[in-house]
Amino acid sequence: MRGVLFDGKRAEVVDDLEVREPGPGEVLVAVSAAGLCHSDLSVIDGTIPFPAPVVLGHEGAGVVEEVGAGVTHVAAGDHVALSTLANCGTCAECDRGRPTMCRQAIGRPGRPFSRGGRPVYQFASNSAFAERTVVKAVQAVRIPKDIPLPSAALIGCGVLTGVGAVLNRARVDRGDSVVVIGTGGIGLNVLQGARIAGALRIVAVDANPAKEEVARRFGATDFLTSAEGVRELLPTGADHVFECVGRVELIRQAVDLLDRHGQAVLLGVPPATAEASFRVSSLFLDKSILGCRYGASRPQRDIALYAELYRTGRLLLDELVTRTYPVEDFAKATADAEAGRVARGVLMF
Repeated sequence: MRGVLFDGKRAEVVDDLEVREPGPGEVLVAVSAAGLCHSDLSVIDGTIPFPAPVVLGHEGAGVVEEVGAGVTHVAAGDHVALSTLANCGTCAECDRGRPTMCRQAIGRPGRPFSRGGRPVYQFASNSAFAERTVVKAVQAVRIPKDIPLPSAALIGCGVLTGVGAVLNRARVDRGDSVVVIGTGGIGLNVLQGARIAGALRIVAVDANPAKEEVARRFGATDFLTSAEGVRELLPTGADHVFECVGRVELIRQAVDLLDRHGQAVLLGVPPATAEASFRVSSLFLDKSILGCRYGASRPQRDIALYAELYRTGRLLLDELVTRTYPVEDFAKATADAEAGRVARGVLMF
């Protein structure tokens, strides 16, 4: 079968992958669509260290082909959106409703794929850049069949991370002020999360002025090409600033733009060894710097919620899909993403 394989030096589309059958508590999914996220590109450029060879992709949707023993919440033929969160469901963190903190859910890459008889790693417990993938049952969330799969694919990472960061981690409230630095796929979802939460002032910051139209469509009330102008709009600072790029100088700006009791939420992914600095005294007025993993999401609950918000017109998904590509055009999709020509490209199988 076809898939995108990274061998440690380059990523390419191959057609001789194999995937094993689902075991107990697992689901085999025929992937229909998969979003190309910058985290996939970060594996290729080394920003995110990951063992190779590995099948990339972690933002997908498709149709259940087969379920393993003990799986009852989905069945063959169901449409599902895939989560990257392979949490155990039984530890103290899972029991507290914090599956993103499950220690079984990260740093334990499986190898359900093979090529030429040699095992191949799975990226983010998902590997959506393959015609078929095997995931833990908890990662497959049934969605209504009237949701287009290219749009549904984006729920599993960009929407869960961006909207979740607003609703679950920062808990933005009605009337709050929000600044979003970077309006790529994650930033756009932060914008619409802030809109859904009822934020009064939503300022989008992006160096590319061409992104203003789409930023406003997703919820921005103001658009700036530099964070330097934020203080003119919000003289006392913002209640929440989301850094969605992953550059240490922008993290510092996020902290400096906070009002009293404000929160800087870090969503961008800098290199693993990157260090950021800030003035310690600037935090003494109850300001906070928050890390955020995967939007502090509970995928079985949140994916179903976002699917319904989409169906009622409150959550934008179709507008996130800038362009679709046959999987054979992976190189073109990557080039467009790296150049910022698309908010989210989607690979089609």
